[in-house]
Amino acid sequence: MSTQSVFVILSSPRFHFRSKNLNIKQFDLNAFLVPLQITHYKQYPPNVNRVYSYFECRRKKGAQFNEVVFFGLQYLLKRYIAGRVVTEEKIQEAKVFYQMHFKQVVFDEQGWRSVMEKYDGRLPIRIKAVPEGKIIPRGNVLFTVENTDPEFFWLTNYIETMLVQMWYPITVATISREFKKILARHLKSTSGSLEGLEFKLHDFGYRGVSSQESAALGGAAHLVNFCSTDTVAGLIMAQRYYNCPMAGFSIPAAEHSTIISWGRNREKEAYECMLDQFPSGPVAVVSDSYDIFKACRHIWGGKLKERVMERSEDSALVIRPDSGDPAETLLEVIKILEECFSCSQNSVGFKVLPSYLRIIQGDGIDLCSVEDILKKLHDEGWSAENVFFGCGSALLQKLNRDTLNCAFKCSYVETNGKGMDVYKQPVTDPSKGSKRGRLSLRRNSDGFIETVESGVGKPEEDMLVTVFENGTLLQEYSLDEIRKNARLWEEDVSPALHNQDHPTPLDVHQKHIMNGVH
Repeated sequence: MSTQSVFVILSSPRFHFRSKNLNIKQFDLNAFLVPLQITHYKQYPPNVNRVYSYFECRRKKGAQFNEVVFFGLQYLLKRYIAGRVVTEEKIQEAKVFYQMHFKQVVFDEQGWRSVMEKYDGRLPIRIKAVPEGKIIPRGNVLFTVENTDPEFFWLTNYIETMLVQMWYPITVATISREFKKILARHLKSTSGSLEGLEFKLHDFGYRGVSSQESAALGGAAHLVNFCSTDTVAGLIMAQRYYNCPMAGFSIPAAEHSTIISWGRNREKEAYECMLDQFPSGPVAVVSDSYDIFKACRHIWGGKLKERVMERSEDSALVIRPDSGDPAETLLEVIKILEECFSCSQNSVGFKVLPSYLRIIQGDGIDLCSVEDILKKLHDEGWSAENVFFGCGSALLQKLNRDTLNCAFKCSYVETNGKGMDVYKQPVTDPSKGSKRGRLSLRRNSDGFIETVESGVGKPEEDMLVTVFENGTLLQEYSLDEIRKNARLWEEDVSPALHNQDHPTPLDVHQKHIMNGVH
């Protein structure tokens, strides 16, 4: 059950209400989610003074994804827990709210007031994390959380719910990078280069997500790997939280409403209007409102053929099919365009449409369909240069916390200053067993990334960086730095090779980082 603790009430800058009649002045949905952690301070053993927990994407046999892209923690820290987040007003609001919610006194008023008095409302916790953008094999620690003041041992897992929401940007960034691997392999094999890779997958997901914040966080996660998007919320997040003035780009594009508003008998005029209104720069035109094949053959390749041929590579017409079987429809469209406009062969012998003409497939796109389309194009002798893809729900919405099996677990406690490794080991599901003790992340002598448990790791080898301590953000990453961390390796452009079955030393990996597309 996904929950949110009283912490969000205490930290949210937008939550206010008048307790007497619950007169809402401003409503922050996060503040009203059912709390689990509200009573935990009463449940720990006597004299506990430290709680240490960690987050991972559990390894799972036969999983679709064997590695993850770490992204999004900086936003959550800046947005929700950095700075002075506890005030007397918020304490009083939370006290009344949880009295109403539980119908008994369970809210730790004195504990939160102590945070306010001792630390000026700043949270006495420490978070160490993998640098954002790093590619980490599943089953490894990604960040750790612990209290820095023995009095506030209960804080560590109090903020679990908010921090576990890291599953979303991590999963989107991971899926986006898997798209990039597929596109890179086919582009390299059918064109001889990776030119234009960063624009090959366009984010169409804005309207298909559950909220503006999801659009922002998921949209920004996609921008770790690509520079092509219509999800403006992601661009704004990259500006505000990751120091990137403009992280992605788009082009003018028709939608069905702007085409069918001309009427079926004036389809040609609708298309011509697009060419007139956007004479320079690329322009995309959805062309399946009635009959995509007739539109390509008789309008684009007939009545408007000369207008299309007048355009240049920098002002290409991008035709968009938007219905039917993605692979079959796209293959038929590209054959019709070949008949009407001819094609040429590139340096590695694959067919390419004229540079002023391209196709974007944005309907029915997921990892499997992209692989299928590109394979069929390859088999028919077509280069991946000819096509772009747009992805919506499969990129930003058709996923959940179990896609990467994300979990936050306690692994170490101290009682009266004496440490003890703790763990879970359910007999009904060994895959849910958790790690033990204080953790570190390192590259071993073979170049593999591994988690060292029970506090025996060497500090100088630890890849985890202290990013937050006592209310202060200590480490920030720009989107440019994150993109460099997430670059493809040469091995990614070959059939999938993963940490557990590819014993390539670190120095070899470093020599084979692909060209930085950003």
